[in-house]
Amino acid sequence: MVGAGQLARMTSQAAISLGVGFRVLAGSATDSAAQVCAGTVTGDYTALPDLVAFAAACDVVTFDHEHVPAPHLAALEQAGRQVRPGAAALRYTQDKLAMRDRLRALGVPCPRYAPVTSVAEVTELAAGWGWPVVLKAVSGGYDGRGVWVCQTPAEAAAVLAHPVGVFAEEHVGFDAELAALVARSPHRQAAAYPVVQTIQRDGVCHEVLAPAPGLAAGPAIEAERIALELTAELGVTGLLAVEFFLTRDGLLVNELAMRPHNSGHWTIEGARTSQFEQHLRAVLDLPLGDPRAAVPCVAMANVFGAGGSSNGDPDIYARYTHVMAADPGIKVHLYGKSVRPGRKIGHVTALGDDMPSVRARAVRAAGYLATGEE
Repeated sequence: MVGAGQLARMTSQAAISLGVGFRVLAGSATDSAAQVCAGTVTGDYTALPDLVAFAAACDVVTFDHEHVPAPHLAALEQAGRQVRPGAAALRYTQDKLAMRDRLRALGVPCPRYAPVTSVAEVTELAAGWGWPVVLKAVSGGYDGRGVWVCQTPAEAAAVLAHPVGVFAEEHVGFDAELAALVARSPHRQAAAYPVVQTIQRDGVCHEVLAPAPGLAAGPAIEAERIALELTAELGVTGLLAVEFFLTRDGLLVNELAMRPHNSGHWTIEGARTSQFEQHLRAVLDLPLGDPRAAVPCVAMANVFGAGGSSNGDPDIYARYTHVMAADPGIKVHLYGKSVRPGRKIGHVTALGDDMPSVRARAVRAAGYLATGEE
């Protein structure tokens, strides 16, 4: 796995139980996965020689992020390496404008959008769409970065002043944000997890509720159908996460990710097969696991840094003990990251029969870990 963040860290745990030899290409020995994975290689994913040397010792190369340069991916494939998902599929997570164009060509419902290079173009679009207008970076954005909700032409001008390629998108009013997580293998076997609701703040996921509470069967089936069809149409091998806006007129696709995803962390304890095991099964062309939920209700809450320094937050482990004692059913996952305000440093999961109480338990535990406050 190229990349050694928390996704690689949790994938390494799944590899152990499968008996799969697992290596990560880490930028530093302090990276989240590098701290726990014996097969750690230190290198630069933007340097082709480092990628080539890493891939030479692997049967399959996969990723915990979308940032490997596309020409490097193509070079690995031309050298005969198994890259999953491949460069042709990953293009649609690396270039969001290309993704929008491809989805529109497939007839997949999305927000209205257009490439822009000037304030005049944004203002002209706003005349039809109304303000605010969303400007998105064509490449490189994640977790709310690279997305600007502009209320005025002046705010749009400030964004366009940066040397970043952007496109404009209408600001969508929605009832809920959903995510559908599916997997596909080279043998074209596919599996779909229950559709979940994600609770976002400032473009960052804070909670995931599985299955999405109150979601009617129609939109749930439609979300799974779109995700499964996209795995085939885009040639995805491994996991595909599709983020949706649920509007009064139906579903709109917001984002795609071709790797384990924050919306699937609940599957570690809450599904019969975790997303991390499923991704490994898919990219290794093993039979896929059962994606069904193991309990009626699961809530996942991210733990965010509330302060601290480069030395981390030593008090978090004292709070960790309190969380375990207060609620023995809570499952805590910490990523070994130094604490910075707003940084994801872990997540907690609660399981049960009643979503409001399960959600309250998860939110309480995550908040206490972050700040020590009830």
